[in-house]
Amino acid sequence: MSETSSNHAPTGVQIDPGPADLAAVDWVFAYGSLMWNPGFDVAERRSARLDGFHRAFCIYSHHYRGTPARPGLVLGLDAGGACRGIALRFTPESRDTVVAYLNERELTGYAYRPAVVGADLEDGRRVAAYTFVTDPDHGQYAGDLGPERSAELIMAASGRSGLNRDYLINTINQLESQGFHDEALHALLARVKHLTGLLDQGGGI
Repeated sequence: MSETSSNHAPTGVQIDPGPADLAAVDWVFAYGSLMWNPGFDVAERRSARLDGFHRAFCIYSHHYRGTPARPGLVLGLDAGGACRGIALRFTPESRDTVVAYLNERELTGYAYRPAVVGADLEDGRRVAAYTFVTDPDHGQYAGDLGPERSAELIMAASGRSGLNRDYLINTINQLESQGFHDEALHALLARVKHLTGLLDQGGGI
């Protein structure tokens, strides 16, 4: 499976939903680490597609995969195109607990905003799902830097959780294990590997 990106703005998305907006939401749309490490009890799991957003390394990391002086890049759900991911259903009784957990996990120090989106499941159902999209007004929002600049940042960065390039490699491996092939991320990895070869040869970056 692959995804594409475009400049079309998403529609029908509720940014910063309140309790009333979440009252009928029983799903989470996962596009990154939540796919393989949700951290909450999952009642049902389905492949899903989200239109209007795409998966991208578009957020600066100043702590876990980089520093303020040498920022890394981490995944975000950016406007445009479409994204294939996993929809995870939780029970209505656990809604408040799940939302609080996800907010603490995803909204600390990164350029994300919570949102309710319409996700299309593999069985034809369309469900309202809770997820996190990029905040273009946040200081850590990088946007589309292109593969060259993105690879340079990823190669040079490391943080509390390790090398930024290891995060990229692990993300691709985990996505592949879930049955998702992302051509843009593979192109980014190819560029990182090219720079690694130059570094090994003493060419520098």
